[in-house]
Amino acid sequence: MDIKENDESRVITPTELQPHDSVSARTGTLWTAVTHIITGVIGAGVLSLAWATAKLGWIAGPAALIAFAGVTLLSAFLLSDCYRFPDPDNGPLRLNSYSQAVKLYLGKKNEIVCGVVVYISLFGCGIAYTIVTATCIRAIMKSNCYHREGHNATCSFGDNNNYFMLLFGLTQIFMSQIPNFHNMLWLSLVAAIMSFTYSFIGMGLALGKIIEKGKIEGSVRGSPAENRGAKVWLAFQALGNIAFSYPFSIILLEIQDTLRSPPAEKETMKKASAVAVFIQTFFFFCCGCFGYAAFGDLTPGNLLTGSGFYEPFWLVDFANACIVLHLVGGYQVYSQPIFAAVERWLTKKYPQNKFIARFYGFKLPLLRGGTVRLNPMRMCLRTIVFSCGDVYIAEEDPKLDATMASS
Repeated sequence: MDIKENDESRVITPTELQPHDSVSARTGTLWTAVTHIITGVIGAGVLSLAWATAKLGWIAGPAALIAFAGVTLLSAFLLSDCYRFPDPDNGPLRLNSYSQAVKLYLGKKNEIVCGVVVYISLFGCGIAYTIVTATCIRAIMKSNCYHREGHNATCSFGDNNNYFMLLFGLTQIFMSQIPNFHNMLWLSLVAAIMSFTYSFIGMGLALGKIIEKGKIEGSVRGSPAENRGAKVWLAFQALGNIAFSYPFSIILLEIQDTLRSPPAEKETMKKASAVAVFIQTFFFFCCGCFGYAAFGDLTPGNLLTGSGFYEPFWLVDFANACIVLHLVGGYQVYSQPIFAAVERWLTKKYPQNKFIARFYGFKLPLLRGGTVRLNPMRMCLRTIVFSCGDVYIAEEDPKLDATMASS
């Protein structure tokens, strides 16, 4: 049967400013918010923090991790106060996206600039997740090859990257059609569990390497470089890696919009941010420091995909598979705001168009509520978005392949 779109068919999306509460559409709690944040921020990048720590050294590396944690928490607290307007506790207007908050507080011109930057960043995150997925699948194949042929064997599977990305894109096209994504707690839970799993595996393998060597590698100044300029460049790259790993500002208001009240959404969001940042910092600190202590100046760009570990090969394979499963959920967290912005604009501009406004529903037992709503415009739009990302990656594949091979 066909049904009209309503608020419940939205999925962690920004909508128009709402002057009233929609209780049925907001059932999130402290722990669902923590889960969404962890799904969005504790990605495979946590495994590259050992490289960042190696470039900064034993003093600047841990200090940078703690400093960026504090900055992230402060920005989250400030932004959570912007959700309701004019009163942050009981204001009648809800600002359901970062761009809407910029529009209301800073004006239309700033919203346009911010929107361009934010949506390009979100699209870039989707591209990065696709690349990392291909890297992890190739790492599984290389791990099996090294196990069979020996650690000095030439194991190259670069020509297959496009197939891996295509498979990931097809999976995302299916996942993006499911309504009420933020209410499908099972998917966020699976993604969060996967992130914990591969993080613990990376930490455990690094700790085992330290015990095997019987000493802690590394130095106060970090790994050496050819000259002072190269050292400064690597240090800034390391700081960029750490800075990129922490923030979730561009998705904070979308997550906050899923929370029920009372208590006030801002209070729940602040608690969720504090819990999530603490968990982030723990994993980032352990993975970064354990990895550097294990490999020292030879720390790879990624503990699991950079040939840092060969055995036990099955555990390395399992960890990379966990990364892939996590990225399936993490991709949606960053892509849904893009879809919502375009779909909201089209719906507002062509409200009577059946191709845009009409939804067709059928039952699916895994969903809360049991009904899947499919919309022709949504299917076409999201397929195009995924295709554009995959085409861009395919055109840049030689450069990206070289980058992934060196990581």
